Amino acid sequence: MSAARQVPRFFALFALLALSACAVGPDFKTPDTPTATAYSPSAVTIETHLDGAHTSGSQVLVAGRDIPAEWWTVFQSSALDSLIKRAFKANPSVAAAEAALKQSQELVYAQEGAFFPTATLGYTPTRQKLAGNLGSNAPGVQGNGTVIAPAQNPSVSPYTQPVIYNFHTAQLSIDYVPDVFGGNRRQVESLAAQRDNQRYQLEATYLTLASNVVAAAIAEASLREQIRATRDAIVANQDALDIIKHQQQVGYAMSLDVAAQISALEQLKSTLPPLTKSFEQTRDQLRALVGALPDEELPETFELSALALPHELPLTLPSRLVEQRPDVKAAEAQFHSATASVGVAKAARLPQFDINGAIGGEAATFSRMFSAGGPFWNLAAPMTQTLFDGNMLLHKQRAAEDAMVQAAAQYRQTVVAACQNVADTLHALSADASVLDATLAAEAAAKTTLDVITTQNRLGYVNYLALLNAESTYQQVALSRIQAEASRLADTAGLFQALGGGWSGQPPEPEQ
Repeated sequence: MSAARQVPRFFALFALLALSACAVGPDFKTPDTPTATAYSPSAVTIETHLDGAHTSGSQVLVAGRDIPAEWWTVFQSSALDSLIKRAFKANPSVAAAEAALKQSQELVYAQEGAFFPTATLGYTPTRQKLAGNLGSNAPGVQGNGTVIAPAQNPSVSPYTQPVIYNFHTAQLSIDYVPDVFGGNRRQVESLAAQRDNQRYQLEATYLTLASNVVAAAIAEASLREQIRATRDAIVANQDALDIIKHQQQVGYAMSLDVAAQISALEQLKSTLPPLTKSFEQTRDQLRALVGALPDEELPETFELSALALPHELPLTLPSRLVEQRPDVKAAEAQFHSATASVGVAKAARLPQFDINGAIGGEAATFSRMFSAGGPFWNLAAPMTQTLFDGNMLLHKQRAAEDAMVQAAAQYRQTVVAACQNVADTLHALSADASVLDATLAAEAAAKTTLDVITTQNRLGYVNYLALLNAESTYQQVALSRIQAEASRLADTAGLFQALGGGWSGQPPEPEQ
């Protein structure tokens, strides 16, 4: 049978081998969802019983309700919406995450190229001088430009002048590695899972960025309110000091009363710089979150009264939570990648096949490379099997299997941490409601006490120290109420973050 007829059968044999191949290694199976139906052994209630604060009222948990993609809009603040959109466009962490996703996708495309043959075209022109003392080993050149051996060229004397000649070689080489045991398919699968991991990292970047902007906005509003309350208290205490100094002049107050009021006023003033520092640092944080430098002024400002408290909150069950939290999905993708890597390691221990061939021509003149006698071709199908490597491939496979076990454990730990995060936030919201109730009651009682003692002091029934104590108590509980309102808003935002935001496993696609 001629070689020309054998070549198609040769390729057909290996094509059939490649098509009938299977991928070794464990097939990835999506982990089972959590069986828990709640985040606490008993129901969690989030309600306040007293009014008097902007964030008063009960919050109802609605099981199974979808989370809006732009979940921060529940606070009904156009300034907050504007700032988050700006952060999405300008924060460097978003650009970095998008670039990482694009990079991982390109690596998948690159690995998929191994499914196809590699073709290379080469051309090598050579000019060579041979020594004249080679005797019978000296080559000759036919009239058509083909170099011939000395035995075919008896006209060449044993000792002649050096031979200088040109030689041209052109060839097309094709190399194909059949994926017989699925090593390349598993490698593509592993890289695709790493791409998915980067996709969920991008989603986590958006979620974290939005949550940080909301948290900073609430902190600014709280600090602004605390600063305002402290300044009002300083003005009131200064007025009181002026009054008691006047009373001292007319004999109705003692120097001890003046000294006590001065001490109270100075202590109150000392609380203002830390609040101002925190406020300015919060504004710096907001600038950084939107990608601005410290010397840029932000037009958006925040007040507690301008942030609405959502009274209906979505609550995702644990079985659905694993589909929404980007960190859980990223851990699952990492587990998938580790599973596929075991298949890559197993395939590396099995026989390796290759098909390569070349076709071309060579001659002493360029125009005669493909004339009679110039063309050539070759075809090979080597198979190699590692017999001994010091157990290197075996230990690499075992390492890949251990990495798979580690990734599975890390996935389970991520799920547990995610459920704990939601549970902690729910209990924090319940506590926030109770704290707000308590501070509202304390503030109302302190205000009543202050009004009564102020009247009694004016009539001379109590001394000024009692009035100072009442003022101090009222100022403290007023600040506590402001902080309780801010905590309730912040933990409400924390619940949306703990539930995974509103993308539900569909992160934004990077720009092409």
